[in-house]
Amino acid sequence: MKFILGKKIGMSQMFDKDGNLVPVSLISAGPCYLLQQKNKEKDGYDALQIGFEKIEKKSKIKKTMKGKEYRYIREIRNPKSEIRNIGDEVNVSEFQEGDFVKVSGMSKGKGFQGGVKRHGFSGRNATHGVKHEHRTLGSTGRRFPQHVQKGRKMPGRMGYEKVNVKNLEIIKVDKENNLLVIRGAVPGVKGALLEIRA
Repeated sequence: MKFILGKKIGMSQMFDKDGNLVPVSLISAGPCYLLQQKNKEKDGYDALQIGFEKIEKKSKIKKTMKGKEYRYIREIRNPKSEIRNIGDEVNVSEFQEGDFVKVSGMSKGKGFQGGVKRHGFSGRNATHGVKHEHRTLGSTGRRFPQHVQKGRKMPGRMGYEKVNVKNLEIIKVDKENNLLVIRGAVPGVKGALLEIRA
């Protein structure tokens, strides 16, 4: 399994091999470093732990066994790749143009929103008798059981949820600048952390 962490730079557009203009996402990926290797005998499951973005100065970020600090640390469960050594570098050279990847990240946070925006409710009719209630929910309860049931769609915090986007094609790999160019949109704001798996 190919796996790397990266940060979203933004979106752009470029021409593909057939000369079609396609939207692309630019991702600054790696280099990441293997920090720990877990196995079923000792830890109960197989996993690789990698760190992204080394920090030289002392801070309150988690420290690894070697004493180096990383801003982001993630685990890959059930890795199918060959056994690596602790301290090995993981970079974009593992990916190739034409590979299809799954990108995971946190979506944009939109704050507290009403039912119309959050759940797509239609709102009330714009007719006589409807005053200051055009975007309200309407009734939220029933005669029985005399309370609002759990799971009812209501206003609340919207966004900032984990989103997985599958089958995104890698258009270009820039090994010198640690850059991945992926067709289509990926979740998150500019600078958001992304997990890329092939």
